Amino acid sequence: MKLSLILRKWLRRWAARLKEIRAAPRAVAGGAAIGIFWAFTPLLGLKSLLSLLFAWIFRCSKLAAVLAVTFHDILTPIWPLFLRWEYDCGYWLLSRPHHLPKKLGVEDAHVAYWLHWNTLESIWPTFIGSLLFAAPSAFITYVIVERSLRGRSTQA
Repeated sequence: MKLSLILRKWLRRWAARLKEIRAAPRAVAGGAAIGIFWAFTPLLGLKSLLSLLFAWIFRCSKLAAVLAVTFHDILTPIWPLFLRWEYDCGYWLLSRPHHLPKKLGVEDAHVAYWLHWNTLESIWPTFIGSLLFAAPSAFITYVIVERSLRGRSTQA
């Protein structure tokens, strides 16, 4: 079975689950946008928790927020590439004068390198860079989900 066919089926199931949520289109779209926003951040263990918290604070659908974080997991195979782009963007924004970080070599692939304290300092630039991807993605998600659900509420 082709990968594109699998992805389309998975996307249809995800969209169907969002449409089954019994809440206002604004609440479902807000929850989905919040979930997508936090899904782009490098906060691996906290994404779902932060999505739930912010969906609760903004009175959006908590289920839609969690579904959106889960939906974003489809990017798992290419996630290291996204993290590197986020890190590069964040590093460039935070450095004075602006410049990109050094290129990674083979020696940087060792586990001990990534667990070193200096390497953990890369979380802040990665988080800042992730906001450049998260904010527009969340906005686009809100618009698409809200428009697709608006038709649902008029048909019911």
